Amino acid sequence: MYAVIRTGGKQVRVEPGERVRVEKLAGDPGAEIQLGDVLLVGDDDSVTVGTPVVDGASVRGTITAQARHPKIRVFKMKRRKGYRRMQGHRQDYTEVQVDSIDQ
Repeated sequence: MYAVIRTGGKQVRVEPGERVRVEKLAGDPGAEIQLGDVLLVGDDDSVTVGTPVVDGASVRGTITAQARHPKIRVFKMKRRKGYRRMQGHRQDYTEVQVDSIDQ
């Protein structure tokens, strides 16, 4: 069984037992979490598509980590003008272990 959920402005395909990284969510590692914006639920023979979400469907999981992605560097330069800017960014994320998909 699998599901497509919406979290943090993105859509993620999840399956039970899988670990996914999503935009930062509130909660400490080890806390139970329920994701309610389920857009699609499917298994081997059937697929249920929501309009826009599937009624009564939810994804339950456990927060395993609150961390940050590796640093990216943003460099801007205009040639022959002496304009150079260096900036770095690290995005926060939450790693979730998907426990079950309820329909």
